[in-house]
Amino acid sequence: MFALTPTAAEQIARAADEQPDAGPQPMLRVAAKIDESDGELVYGMGFDDEREDDLVLDAGGIPILISPHSQPLLENTTLDFAEVAPGEFQFIFRGGCTEPPAAKSCGSCSGGCS
Repeated sequence: MFALTPTAAEQIARAADEQPDAGPQPMLRVAAKIDESDGELVYGMGFDDEREDDLVLDAGGIPILISPHSQPLLENTTLDFAEVAPGEFQFIFRGGCTEPPAAKSCGSCSGGCS
């Protein structure tokens, strides 16, 4: 199951409050895929609308959308918001991806995931 740390949930809630025309509760889409060029597991996230086959989770009071394709890649993954350098905070994906199909390696995402 996908999870958020309390710190990540707080940062996402702040970002949701700043969304223009977001309605009552913006939903966060979390995605993962295997990069075709190097086999790395790549993560992404952003506010989105629910689609027909999405898995909808409540993680720390934040509605999370995960497409069927991303579900196995995000199994047992936790989204955190952590200090990666003094004064520099980013969203980081931790855990999960024990054996994604065709992946050469996997790990935390610190770039392009904010």
